[in-house]
Amino acid sequence: MRRATYLFAALTFLVGLAVLTTPAHANSRIKDIADVEGVRDNQLVGYGLVVGLDGTGDSLRNAAFTRQSLSAMLERFDVNTRDATLNTRNTAAVIVTAHLRPFATQGTRVDITVSAIGDASSLQGGTLIATPLIGADGQVYAVGQGQLAVGGFAAQGDGASVTRGVPTAGRIANGGLVERELRFDLANRSAIRLALRNPDFTTARRTAEAINAYLGSDAARASDPATIVLSRPDYYEGDMVALLSEVELLRVEPDLPARVIIDEATGTIVMGENVRVSTVAIAQGNLTISVSETPIASQPAPFSETGETVVLPRTNVSVEEDLSQLGVLDDGVSLSDLVDGLNALGVSPRDMIAILQAVAASGALQAEIEVL
Repeated sequence: MRRATYLFAALTFLVGLAVLTTPAHANSRIKDIADVEGVRDNQLVGYGLVVGLDGTGDSLRNAAFTRQSLSAMLERFDVNTRDATLNTRNTAAVIVTAHLRPFATQGTRVDITVSAIGDASSLQGGTLIATPLIGADGQVYAVGQGQLAVGGFAAQGDGASVTRGVPTAGRIANGGLVERELRFDLANRSAIRLALRNPDFTTARRTAEAINAYLGSDAARASDPATIVLSRPDYYEGDMVALLSEVELLRVEPDLPARVIIDEATGTIVMGENVRVSTVAIAQGNLTISVSETPIASQPAPFSETGETVVLPRTNVSVEEDLSQLGVLDDGVSLSDLVDGLNALGVSPRDMIAILQAVAASGALQAEIEVL
């Protein structure tokens, strides 16, 4: 009996050691590749006024909406300004945006972003007065107010000016106060859907298989390349929250399509590990044409009564071409071999973009090219 106990302990140790030594770089947690249906942020937006600016706000003559908003705000405090001429640049009309986190309760604080919509030059030192923040359904879910923190600044004189960053936008940390909750009863649900961030047939099937292997039942199934339907087993004692907390820690190896991303503006190339190339020969040469101007001055003879100094053009044109031999890439080479082969040609990233596009046009590149 004792020998069997020792054998079981040894096997348990070996299994644990195998799990610890298994490379995890190719595996991802389900919580990192999928989102839970209903657990999402909601965008809020509002219109308000920033006051207390040091003459850098909207000019009320050009910004009629700022003048109307300022008059309406003062009327709420029993200040009548309808027949008065307002001439202040200490106020700016702004748009306030925020993200309402999932399951945020009343009294929860959220960060808000404030952006000028008029001709204000800076919001530095301003204070946002109480601004209702509404959702897509038109309901008020939060109220924003507080002192702005502006990262940029602007300064100018009579003959010069300097600007750093964006002084017409700022943030208020914890400046929004949640007033209405978004109800979503997740714990008592019997089924939930997981949405893959990168839809793929193979990844969806592997995710469902990993969940079923952990639960020991067919509780999960892939309904399409982007959705896995998870049903809570009848024998499971916990609620849906407890089930998701266990499922999201399972590891799955995502499958990625063979794709090459090219950004011609910056010369950036990103290739996936599944990119393959058929047998192809590549030669690349750089053609450089140099044109230089070295004008010379032609002067008349000394003490000459006729003639004048003229400038004669002199142009030098030279053509240089780098001669390179054909380089052969074998059939079905891996990503590392492809990179080594392209680097062996001694080309720049921009020349490499042209080579990849030419290889794809020949049909030898077994991948999808996406140009940003």
